[in-house]
Amino acid sequence: MKLRLNYRLVVLLLLLTGLAIREVAMELRPSFLRPGLHLFAYVGNTADGTVTAIDLVKLAPAATIAVGAAPTGLRANPARKEIWGLSSTGGYAWVLDETTNQVVARIPVGAAPYALDFSPDGQRAYVAASGSNTVVAIDCAKRQVVARGRAGRRPWIARVSPDGTLLVVSNRDDATLSLLDAASLASKGTVSVSPDPEQIAILPDGSKAFLTSGTQNELSVVDLKQKVLLARLSLGGTPDDLILKPDGGELYIPSRSAHGLIIVNTQSNEVGDYVLLGMSPASATLTGDAQTLYVSDSAAGRVVPVSISVRQAEHPIPVGQTPRTCRLTPGEEMLLVVDTASSDLAVIRAKTSSLITLIPIGAGPRDLVTAVF
Repeated sequence: MKLRLNYRLVVLLLLLTGLAIREVAMELRPSFLRPGLHLFAYVGNTADGTVTAIDLVKLAPAATIAVGAAPTGLRANPARKEIWGLSSTGGYAWVLDETTNQVVARIPVGAAPYALDFSPDGQRAYVAASGSNTVVAIDCAKRQVVARGRAGRRPWIARVSPDGTLLVVSNRDDATLSLLDAASLASKGTVSVSPDPEQIAILPDGSKAFLTSGTQNELSVVDLKQKVLLARLSLGGTPDDLILKPDGGELYIPSRSAHGLIIVNTQSNEVGDYVLLGMSPASATLTGDAQTLYVSDSAAGRVVPVSISVRQAEHPIPVGQTPRTCRLTPGEEMLLVVDTASSDLAVIRAKTSSLITLIPIGAGPRDLVTAVF
């Protein structure tokens, strides 16, 4: 009788253990995924010319893909199951098939490209080549350059207007903003802005563009309809990232030199608020409802959630040595943070702000993008 009772106890414990494992697995699996769908993260590793593809359901690397020297500008094509990026040293755009984790095309674009943008329908990609002072438009289906245009000196970033008709290009060496027709890349005007313009945010209605300066504590505001500079806002710190609220009402600007978050009112073109965050806030990502902004502090080894409605920093989340780029997954169940020093990807449960795991990636990681397919 005693042996029989022990046998039953063992069976019961095994059953409970199996249920517990299943519950943990279901908890880790993003709830919005249906059977057959995949959730992946892709990290560009600048030191070894690779992209690490990470299965976020299994929480493990799936592949390391050689894409070319100094990969940068990773973007997910909104209409195709493809990740696009650039080799800033090789001077070409590369295309990665999400379903096979294979590079399926390399498209020459010009010397020293750094950023890439897609038309709203995903049919075209736009790249500014800073080494050749040109901008190219690529047919994403044919994977061919279909138009070329001239920009200013050392064009840095090209961004498409929300309606897909206008291309806006920041030119670092002559402190200008080039306006190009998105279809033909013909010039539609040039506007002088703050020195060393870099990042660009365009309002949803296409009325204004906001440009950070790479060397000055300034933000330029440009009227895209009238093609004039409206303001050069003093920020009190050099901008390190530029995040636009979905409704276009505010801009959120982490600044390492200001040790905090600068908030700009896009209607009045004024700095509206400031939140002290820590040692070196460098990059951020915003939830879809615009309630929480996650800001990485690269010197303090943590991510700081900021409650936007009350302008308050919440309890920081320790993530590693030197966290930089951070992104929320589709569904916003996980927060992903690239650690440039330890070459890890931190996976955080957004609901509880708890670290799930650290996943090894390649050397010198920087850009991060996610995709569901």
